Amino acid sequence: MSAETGIKRATAALAAGHNKAAVQNVLQALEQRAPIARDIAGDFEDRISLGQSMADGVAKIGGSWGFVGGFFLFLLVWTALNLFTLPRPERFDPYPFIFLNLLLSMLAAIQAPIIMMSQNRQSEKDRIELHHDYEVNLKAELEILSLHEKLDRLHEDHTAQLGALLALLEARLPHQAPAREAGFGGAPE
Repeated sequence: MSAETGIKRATAALAAGHNKAAVQNVLQALEQRAPIARDIAGDFEDRISLGQSMADGVAKIGGSWGFVGGFFLFLLVWTALNLFTLPRPERFDPYPFIFLNLLLSMLAAIQAPIIMMSQNRQSEKDRIELHHDYEVNLKAELEILSLHEKLDRLHEDHTAQLGALLALLEARLPHQAPAREAGFGGAPE
C-alpha cells in the first residue's frame, strides 16, 4: 500500500466524524508540502479594536492582586477618614457609607461588562487556537503515518534485496551453504 493510499484511508476515516474543512486544509497542506503552523495569537492581536484592547487592559488590572490590595487600602482609608480622622461636621460620607456604596455599585456596573467582553474575546481566541492545534496535530499524525509506511516499504525492499543477495551468494559459493544453515558464518570445519 502506498503512502498516499494510507493517508487517504486515514483522512476518509477522520473526515467521517470530524471537521471536514480542517481535514481539507490539512490534505491541501500535505499535498503542497506546506507548513500549517502559524502564530494564532499574533494574528488575533493584530485584529483587535481600541475598545477590545481597553477591555483587555481593564480586565488585566481589575483581575489582579495589585488591584485587590489597592482597593482594599482605598476602602480602609475611606472608612478611617469618615469614622476616626475627620471631625464629625467635615465627614463627607458618615456611617453607613452610602456614598461609598454608590461608588462601589457604579464601579461594579461598569467593570463587570467590560471584563465579560474581555473574557468573551479570550474565549473566541481559545476556540481559534484549539481549531488550529487540531489541524497541526492532524497533519503531524498523517505525516507520521506516511513516514511509517515509507519505512515499512524500505524495510520490505531491503529484505527482498538481502534475500536476493543471499541467493546469489549461495549460488556462487554452494559449499558454504551448510555452514550458514548450521548457524556459522565462516568456512566449514
